[in-house]
Amino acid sequence: MTAAPTSALRAVVTGASSGIGAATVRRLRAEGWDVVAAARRGDRLAALAAETGAVPVTCDVTSDDDVARLAEVVAAQGAVHALVNNAGGALGLDPVATGSLADWRAMYEVNVLGALRTTQALLPGLRASGRGDVVLLTSTAGHGTYPGGGGYVAAKHAERTIAETLRLELVGEPVRVIEIAPGMVATEEFSLVRFGGDAARAAATYAGVDGPLTADDVADAIAWCLTRPHHVNIDSMVIRPRAQASNTVVARRVS
Repeated sequence: MTAAPTSALRAVVTGASSGIGAATVRRLRAEGWDVVAAARRGDRLAALAAETGAVPVTCDVTSDDDVARLAEVVAAQGAVHALVNNAGGALGLDPVATGSLADWRAMYEVNVLGALRTTQALLPGLRASGRGDVVLLTSTAGHGTYPGGGGYVAAKHAERTIAETLRLELVGEPVRVIEIAPGMVATEEFSLVRFGGDAARAAATYAGVDGPLTADDVADAIAWCLTRPHHVNIDSMVIRPRAQASNTVVARRVS
């Protein structure tokens, strides 16, 4: 059982309008945290804010201006204790030989530079809080490759490297750096976005898999890491469904 923090603790969650991000906002609010929920889609944020009491901030993490405005809103709220870098995603499943440069660039912009931008903007406040946390939602793609995943794998390896490097650079300071690397998570949008809105192809990703992870499963892992005593750093957590042994070995029921 985790001990719920007091409402004096505040987290910022990016990519909060759906999936893991929205689930994390709900879970942290249930744990007693104040939460600033940031994402591009203001209508979804408004609905989430009405449901949870989170503070909504429309923000595209690939925009310098948006992230600067996010930091201003957070600073006006008071101390900040956690940044959950969840904004990200995959585009396509093409081999390296024919992969889209535009897709690779877009994945790098949001997964890597987006996380870098928000971390740089909020790190001063996290340091000043005296018990800050930087969480980076990477992927098992950041720990191993698979055919067709080159662009996403490269981006998630880079994001994982941010976590590993930042932890070295902040050693001795009151800021933990935590990497959460989920495997197969069945959310409403991840695969649908990856395959350009092709619902049949997106559904096939999870076909026959007994119990893929849910957004709530990952949110639970994030909340658990954040609510450990602050001298305990969960450097890296890889979380997969039981049916997935690796990025390429998945048990599927045969109909």
